[in-house]
Amino acid sequence: MQNNSLYNINQNKVLQDKLSTQMSTQKKLTRPSDDPVVAIRALRLRSSVSEITQYEGKNAPDANSWLKVTSDGLGTVTEILTSMNTNANKAANKDLTYDELEIITTQLRSLTEEFYATGNLDYAGRFVFTGYRTNTPMSFTQADVSDTLNPIPSYSITQQLKASDVDTINYTVQGHIKGANKNNYNDGTHNGLETEVSNRDLHRLRLAYDDITYPQTTKLNIMKADGKTVDTSYVLNAVSLKSTNMDDAYLTPAAEATLIVETGEIILSDDLYDEIKAKDTEVRIEYEKSEWKNGDLRPEHYFACYQKIVPADIGFNRDYLNDFYENKERQTIAYDVGYNQTIEVNTTADEVFTHDLKRDITDLEKVLNDLNEINATKTDLEDILKYTEESDPNYRDIQLKVNAANKVYDYIRDNIHGIMEKMITKTQNYLDATNVAITDNGTRSSRLDLITKRLTEQKTTFRTLQSENEDVDIAEVAIELTSAELTYSSSLMGTGKIMQTTLMNYI
Repeated sequence: MQNNSLYNINQNKVLQDKLSTQMSTQKKLTRPSDDPVVAIRALRLRSSVSEITQYEGKNAPDANSWLKVTSDGLGTVTEILTSMNTNANKAANKDLTYDELEIITTQLRSLTEEFYATGNLDYAGRFVFTGYRTNTPMSFTQADVSDTLNPIPSYSITQQLKASDVDTINYTVQGHIKGANKNNYNDGTHNGLETEVSNRDLHRLRLAYDDITYPQTTKLNIMKADGKTVDTSYVLNAVSLKSTNMDDAYLTPAAEATLIVETGEIILSDDLYDEIKAKDTEVRIEYEKSEWKNGDLRPEHYFACYQKIVPADIGFNRDYLNDFYENKERQTIAYDVGYNQTIEVNTTADEVFTHDLKRDITDLEKVLNDLNEINATKTDLEDILKYTEESDPNYRDIQLKVNAANKVYDYIRDNIHGIMEKMITKTQNYLDATNVAITDNGTRSSRLDLITKRLTEQKTTFRTLQSENEDVDIAEVAIELTSAELTYSSSLMGTGKIMQTTLMNYI
């Protein structure tokens, strides 16, 4: 009886301790052995709540911030391109003077610089438009260009183009009237005639960059339909305008293609143009560039290329050459925002920030400079003719030169008008591409909002289940604890009375 009483008193004390612990912790369990089933369920629910807290409290907000920064950047790009389109519409007016065209071109150049500067937008120290290379800006900065201790290395670039990338440019042959002015018009080298002046359209492939390294071996490869095997290969005739007459550079002999290193243009012969159009496959241009300017887009974000450094070249995007150009994999960054759910947060540079916009402005500036030069020539010659008597032996010669200058001026002015009309279409196309990127980014953002809402609801549900599984009913535990205390006290009293009776009472 004594042993049994002590055992029962101890069990009552153990129960009282358990209930007291539950009362203070408000949890059913203090150790897994208390209830293994509840313990296993608690571990699973805690794991689920922890994962949802990570998704809802960290991953989703970070993804949303990235998408918001991207949206703001694309909004800026839209404003820039809209402004450029408006300016191009103004400049398409043929009545504008050279000074007015120059003002508009300057505005277009400024907007272009801001366009590419927006591409260097970053979020928390990570550049948002550069794919996996979040520590590398989209374009070279002034700091990169000015760093003489660590100069920008040379790049060997393979640019992949399509037959549709061949465009047509207008070229004016000025003859001997080019460069004439009031000081040299009569020196025998500027005997310009209208018959020398001509205008023609040329077929051109335009590289992503100008100022290509020279001299070098530059290849043009026409690929087979598989996109991996070379069908026909040409070694381009690289020329520099520093040593080659401009007419000779642009008026390519038959069956050849000329690379003008200063402008980055490949002038195609009719035969090569016909071949490219007929095969309608990928065209690859292999070239090298070592001189870089502030704002130039970094090749590693766009092309299969090598950065030529010591001791070994660094390769980028070599996988671009293993499949069709259209099927290359994008460098997408995705956040886990739920169970088996990911959200792509980045927009890559090639979706919006094309090289073509900068090259379009360069083309415009080049032709506008030609217009300025011939306008100066025309003005000088007209002034000389104005003060020359018709009886003067030189009058007819000056008149012929004025006619030649007027003819060149009209050709170039028409060319600028055509460029501006194309600029309207091109800026609209760039704007359309940006709107597609904005729509895509907005769609992902809307989907993230739905996922975040669902995560919040799931978090509430799992926490409720966790509470039901782990938490005690305080009222019930309080009653049980009071009952245990009463039982303990009663057992002590009962045991005390029993223990007063001994064997001596029966002797």
